[in-house]
Amino acid sequence: MAAQIEVKYFNSFVLKNTVATSNTPIWDGSRGIPAAIGGYPRQAVGSSTSDWAIEEARIRGGYNNVSAGYGARAYLVEDEPNSAIRSNSLIYSGIFNSRTGINNTNVFSIGAEITKSADPANGSIQKLYAEDTNLIIFQEAKVSRALIDKDAIYSAEGGGAVTSSNLVIGVIQSFSGNFGISTNPESFASYGYRKYFTDKNNNAVLRLSMDGITEISNYGMKDFFRDNLNSIDSSVYGEGRLIGGFDIHNKQYVLSLQKNITDPTFQLKYNTVSFDEDVLGWPSFFTYNPSQSFSMLNNFYSLKDNSLWKHYYFNSSEPPSRGKFYGVLTPSSITFIFNPRPSMSKNFQTINYEGANGWQIDSIVSDSTGRDLELGVYSSSQDVTNIVYSYQQGSYDNYGNEYPNALIPPINRAGFDRKENKYFANLVNNSSVAPGEVLFGDSISGIKGYFVTVTISTDSVTNVGGEKELFAVSSNYVESSY
Repeated sequence: MAAQIEVKYFNSFVLKNTVATSNTPIWDGSRGIPAAIGGYPRQAVGSSTSDWAIEEARIRGGYNNVSAGYGARAYLVEDEPNSAIRSNSLIYSGIFNSRTGINNTNVFSIGAEITKSADPANGSIQKLYAEDTNLIIFQEAKVSRALIDKDAIYSAEGGGAVTSSNLVIGVIQSFSGNFGISTNPESFASYGYRKYFTDKNNNAVLRLSMDGITEISNYGMKDFFRDNLNSIDSSVYGEGRLIGGFDIHNKQYVLSLQKNITDPTFQLKYNTVSFDEDVLGWPSFFTYNPSQSFSMLNNFYSLKDNSLWKHYYFNSSEPPSRGKFYGVLTPSSITFIFNPRPSMSKNFQTINYEGANGWQIDSIVSDSTGRDLELGVYSSSQDVTNIVYSYQQGSYDNYGNEYPNALIPPINRAGFDRKENKYFANLVNNSSVAPGEVLFGDSISGIKGYFVTVTISTDSVTNVGGEKELFAVSSNYVESSY
């Protein structure tokens, strides 16, 4: 039923529906409308019955006193309330000053200049990098810079002078060259005044330094990056990534080109390479594929499968672990070409190297004869050799016992032998029959060709995980008798 409450005419009251919690006073002591005049008493917690409470709206209930307001309400009126995505623009809030206690990071005043836009023709902004008083802006197809808390005034002759300004971001100026970071901000890494990143759309790896943008992928690796960057998104299951980081230990930019990241059952195809400023080239390939890599306090780290790994770790109480990444030990290898007197067909007879024990020759392959039509099928021929075992791995005794049982003198060598601390071995041909050959295969000593491609690697038995130096590799050859 309805309830009637007698009030003075000059007061105003507010009637509120409340959720019953307990029989306790609410709103200046009011316990709700008494049940005797039609209200409900306060209900226990969990009751579905509502209660009504009444309070005075004027301060102290006095005549013409100030009414209690609703408090501050945030509101915004927009002429066009539709959302807009401005991927080429920056927006910034008010200042934050921990010393004075000012925190306006959640204040975006539309009455102030709080946006700065880059050229939309260069695509979206992918990364921002603050350096001293400059802000470097990486778009998909352009790299630009802008002054922070400063602006530049230019004369008619083109000279510039920096002046103080109330702008947070000054005029945006582009670096020379039509290069950007594409959609791979994860490739970015910096050291000193050098910044490294990739532009997949241009098949380029770039360095931004004091002299502008340089295409470092042209230093002996143009074809490699053209082929691999161009196919980085061709994975069946997902888009690839370009993970960049700077190795503070070796002072190298490390880039991992990963062609698949989404399907756990698909074998990840990757190439991890490093760039060295001292040689202006790419000296090494690595057998690890990080999720992220970075340097901190003189050490180089990488992330893999939610684990943090420290590189170049050494502990004298543990076995050596060179070439061991993420718990997996992989042999180190080098591939090079013997090409003396390029216009002469040669017979390569021996292989020798200077360095530490523990290196083996995986393969030696001559140049191809070209594809000829034989018996209706196009085919080509090449000379190849058997594997050349390392000094220890190829050891055996007079009883035919091989390593590791061949430890009783006299010891013979089926691979490399050592003399005056230099390792040498004969090359045994292991080629298939080529047209016109009288002697072939292991009946021939050495292999024939204008040049040969050699792959040498560390073995799996000699000081595993330890240091193995290699200074030089050479071969004795004679002119082929054709």
